[in-house]
Amino acid sequence: MIKVGLFIPCYIDQFYPQVGIATLELLENLNIDVEYPIQQTCCGQPMANSGFECYSKDTYLHFIQNYADYDYIVAPSGSCVYHVRQHFNIIEQTDQVKHIRNNTFELCDFIKNILKGPDLKAFFPKKVGLHEGCHGLRGLRLGQCSEIVGKPYSIVESQLKKVRGLEMIYPTRKDECCGFGGTFAIAEEAISVKMGEDRIKDYLRNGVEVLTSGDMSCLMHLEGIIKRKGYNIEIKHVAEILNNK
Repeated sequence: MIKVGLFIPCYIDQFYPQVGIATLELLENLNIDVEYPIQQTCCGQPMANSGFECYSKDTYLHFIQNYADYDYIVAPSGSCVYHVRQHFNIIEQTDQVKHIRNNTFELCDFIKNILKGPDLKAFFPKKVGLHEGCHGLRGLRLGQCSEIVGKPYSIVESQLKKVRGLEMIYPTRKDECCGFGGTFAIAEEAISVKMGEDRIKDYLRNGVEVLTSGDMSCLMHLEGIIKRKGYNIEIKHVAEILNNK
């Protein structure tokens, strides 16, 4: 049996613990030997995105130490997974580091391509819109982005389509950025909010009841706008939907 280390990003741990719980339950229900290393911390992305990646090396090494004994590392965040895969290149590339970089997976990517898409037995009778975060879409290639000519596909959507009762609803601009972008939302607040409002209105025009994503960071940004504006739309991480029975 493969051994999986569960990585829960900071903002999920602090603000959306139900997403971490749903991810753990989902993996356990698939009979995966999964553990949560209790000493885990941040992957170092916020520091790196702020221009201080040189100071994040100790964080990277701590991550490696925590997950050294696992076959795979799984996280409910395309953004954090992308950071581990692409930004851990600034530390010495030992076999251990290479193993962790190559075997850290976003949740839906792990379910589809490592577990080969088992039946999740999920039920969620809602009209659902999928927002694909930029790091997952354009970094991890979890889907086909509109600026590249190619055959349409989406790893996250392929799992949602297996959920009984769920109706996929598509926005007019299918893969537009929500405007979060980590520290971009702080440095360029007005632009970030306007991008988020445009994104939400696109989903609302198309009749979405629930907005989901593989990145809770994007959903956190959109949820803030939804609450301030009083829009009638619910936020759910994809793990919560796939774990819903």
